[in-house]
Amino acid sequence: MVDDERSYRVLLDMNLRRAGYRVLLAETGAEGLELLTRESPDLVLLDLRLPDLDGEDVCRRIRSGAAYVAHARVAVIMVTARAEQSQKVRGLLSGADDYVTKPFDMAELLARIQAVLRRSEPGAGDTAGSPGAATPIYHHGT
Repeated sequence: MVDDERSYRVLLDMNLRRAGYRVLLAETGAEGLELLTRESPDLVLLDLRLPDLDGEDVCRRIRSGAAYVAHARVAVIMVTARAEQSQKVRGLLSGADDYVTKPFDMAELLARIQAVLRRSEPGAGDTAGSPGAATPIYHHGT
């Protein structure tokens, strides 16, 4: 979890541990990126307003940065106070898998975490449950 607000780090740390997750905490984008390379988490909860890097920039670095290529497919959920529709769209376009606004309901956040992790499991994109099946390609307007 990358968030500069101590109260949210404490709240999420306690609730995520209670739900059975191992939690790593970072206050800055740089610290979060360092943890990513060192610990290889399955999911990053990422605030947008960080003291050093914007959360969108952190997300883009996760998705495309050379130092983080091995982690480019880690699940990312933005958890932020920015609730404007345009900001949500920008967050998702920067590479986030989901976007949750503060304040949030803990049960909903936990459900979203489970859904994102379920989709990121190996084989989640396989069709008809067959191992190695190709993911279908959809074309708009054809």
